[in-house]
Amino acid sequence: MTELPSDGVAWAMLALAAALVGFSKTGINGTASLSILLFATVLPAKESTGALLPVLIIADLFAIRFYSRHVEWRVLGRLAPWVVVGTALGAVVLWFVDDTFMRLLIGAILLAMLGLQVWNRLRPKAVDPKPPSGLARRSAAAGAGVAAGATTMTANAAGPVMVLYLMLSGFPKLKFLGTMAWFFFAVNLFKVPFSVGLGLISWHTLLMAALLIPAIAVGALTGRTVAHRVNQQQFELATLALSAVGAGLLIVSSATS
Repeated sequence: MTELPSDGVAWAMLALAAALVGFSKTGINGTASLSILLFATVLPAKESTGALLPVLIIADLFAIRFYSRHVEWRVLGRLAPWVVVGTALGAVVLWFVDDTFMRLLIGAILLAMLGLQVWNRLRPKAVDPKPPSGLARRSAAAGAGVAAGATTMTANAAGPVMVLYLMLSGFPKLKFLGTMAWFFFAVNLFKVPFSVGLGLISWHTLLMAALLIPAIAVGALTGRTVAHRVNQQQFELATLALSAVGAGLLIVSSATS
């Protein structure tokens, strides 16, 4: 990115996107998918991923401030090595592969995971259900970690992956938000050297993120208010619905690009 946008409409779209990022981090996850599309509308597709990354990191800091006491460190430990693998794969994809096909694949995977979550909620529950085996937990962590790393590197779109993984794990609302906050803060910081190496982050993208801090703050404060006012069932349904919308938007954007 060599220069900042010069017209008011572009800045209004970027401010809306930044507010949605803040809201997604501290409230109902899933709205960040629209932010991806708004940034890609204002900026060239690949440059938009680098421009959005500092905005995501700033929003992560708000989420950590609000939910730092509610985090499941064991889950993050299981995911960490697989996220590294997925991020490296995503960097290779960005270098060699057309991202239109990648977005289509990501959207299809997310919709499949959503279907799994809906099936899990609707199927009859066993009277005395057996907890998942250690192998099942490790396999789920491996799949979610690689998918999250790859999708966040290629399109900043790992949110729906983690939404579905943590919901399948049965996380309550605040622990869900706290674990998501620390996960994405660590992952987004890890992505910075890759993005710099690919030429996706510059002083202009950092300046843009700084100018968007007020919009991020408005979204984050609104998200926290909403999160504390909805119950667990409402939170899960809204999060799943917005994740489905995000997956659909990725597929539509790939089909029309």
